[in-house]
Amino acid sequence: MTGKTDFKRELDAYRARAGEFRLVDVPALQYLMIDGYGDPNTEPAYRTAIETLYPLAYTLKFLSKRELGRDYTVMPLEGLWWAEDMSAFTVARDKTAWSWTLLIMTPEWIGPDLFAAGVEALRQKSRKAAKALPPRLGDVRLETLSEGRCVQTLHIGRYDDEAEVLSRMHEEFIPGQGLRMTGTHHEIYLSDARRTAPEKLRTILRQPVEAL
Repeated sequence: MTGKTDFKRELDAYRARAGEFRLVDVPALQYLMIDGYGDPNTEPAYRTAIETLYPLAYTLKFLSKRELGRDYTVMPLEGLWWAEDMSAFTVARDKTAWSWTLLIMTPEWIGPDLFAAGVEALRQKSRKAAKALPPRLGDVRLETLSEGRCVQTLHIGRYDDEAEVLSRMHEEFIPGQGLRMTGTHHEIYLSDARRTAPEKLRTILRQPVEAL
C-alpha cells in the first residue's frame, strides 16, 4: 500500500492566486464526465449530475485502494462551460444559454475495466440497500482532456461576480500576451458551495489559449 496521493498538492495546474493571471501548461488529465445544458441553478440535470459523479468517484477511490493498493484524495468538482455567444458569460450572464460538462479528475491508473467495475459496484450497492441508483449513472464517461497552455486565476466570491475577472482575462490579459482563446472555459470549485458562504467561495478560472 502506497501513501495517499493528493493531486491538488502535486499538480501545478491546481494552483492559482487571486488578482494574478498566470500561464500554466496543463498536462493531459483523465476525468469522470457528464454533459448538460441550461442554468445550473434551475436545471435538474445539473443537480443529478453532481449526485451521480460523487458516489462514483468515491467508489472508484475505494476500489483503487482495495484492488490496486493505491489511495488518493477525491478531487473537487470542475466544470467546462460554453455558449454560442461567449458574452453570455461576461456581459449578458444568460445562464439559460450555457452548455456544460461537469468533471471530477480521476487518476490515470483508473482504466476502463476498473471504471466498469465501479459502475457495477454502485448498481449492486443500490440493489442491496433497496435504494435508487445515482440518477445519471448511465451518462458518465471516463475521458482524457488535453488543455495544454492555459491562463488561470483564483476568484474569491460569488459565482455571479466572476464576470469582471473573466472580462479582464479575455479582453486584456490574453490579447496582451499575444494569445487568443481556444478550447473551453474551465472552472475548478475548491470550496463546497453547500458549506461555504458565497463571498468566500474559491474557484479557479481557466482558459486554454494559443499563440496568435
